[in-house]
Amino acid sequence: MTGTIDIKVEKIKKSRVSENDINNVAFGKCFSDHMFVAEYADGKWQKASIMPYGDVPMSYAMSALHYGQAIFEGMKAYKSDKGEVSIFRAPDNFKRLNKSAVRMAMPEIPEDLFMNGLIELIRLDSAWVPSSETGSLYIRPFLIATDEAIGVKISDTYKFVIITCPAGKYYSEPIKVLVETNYYRAVKGGVGFVKAAGNYGRSLYPTKLAQQKGYQQVIWTDSETQQYFEESGTMNVMFVIGDKLLTPGLSDTILDGVTRNSVLALARDWGMPVEERKVSIKEVFEAIENGTIKEVFGCGTAATIAQIIGIGHNGKEYALPPVSERKFSTRVDETLRNIRKGKMEDKHGWMMKVPL
Repeated sequence: MTGTIDIKVEKIKKSRVSENDINNVAFGKCFSDHMFVAEYADGKWQKASIMPYGDVPMSYAMSALHYGQAIFEGMKAYKSDKGEVSIFRAPDNFKRLNKSAVRMAMPEIPEDLFMNGLIELIRLDSAWVPSSETGSLYIRPFLIATDEAIGVKISDTYKFVIITCPAGKYYSEPIKVLVETNYYRAVKGGVGFVKAAGNYGRSLYPTKLAQQKGYQQVIWTDSETQQYFEESGTMNVMFVIGDKLLTPGLSDTILDGVTRNSVLALARDWGMPVEERKVSIKEVFEAIENGTIKEVFGCGTAATIAQIIGIGHNGKEYALPPVSERKFSTRVDETLRNIRKGKMEDKHGWMMKVPL
């Protein structure tokens, strides 16, 4: 029994952690020993269990495969120098997952099911949390529709699963992005503000085209006017122009990023002017040309802070100030790392300690 949820636990016979260099693994390809699974049927959540990570039976008629009822979250756990393990801003990810569930006509997940399943899983696999300075245990909770039926309807059955993997840096180097004006990540009235699987599927082709031109990612614009920046790849995007931090304001086309909110909170803590509003392409390029732009970076759970050093648009590439001159985002990156590793006071209460 964990809290108010009865979780059946089946431990792996022999851990695989010693077979892997968890401080030096490719992102998202090495998975920890166990996974958490709960089922929804007959109008209620049931059969919560932790079991060895592995393949599970699946029908090719499963609803999620055909009609896209699939959502997920991205979270991270960190290990301090004292060996303590903590999860970063778990309540925020829980709330956003349920926000996604409502939009995708899926059942909301009870808080005790989410939190107790998460804590018990991370406690059991705490040996998989890297101890390196930039290492973390990436946590992927997801919810999928599991009806075995062909027909466009809301599924009656679902599975909620949490898997984890040790991870290092998502981007090993600063990136260049291409302004995308032919394809769109999200439209008004759509699902751009939630973490629906389809949002990422639709981004792959334009990203592939950008990569063929020498860019690592795209920077999305709004679908109505193509004049305003929205996100960069799978990250929120931020600009330091003059003494201000600018980022696109939240809407139904922009994800309410947990890392985004953390960056904004730190900026306000430090007395930096912050503007959450529409940020136009014209404004940014004028700032580049007149020398008032100081930093452009993406922020997200996987990448934390991804420095952007070049922006391509209409056949022209705009160079940005070198990373060595970027005081704000460098300080943010270092501060978040120190808070997560227990080296700095967690004044916002972002870290949730896992009892080991």
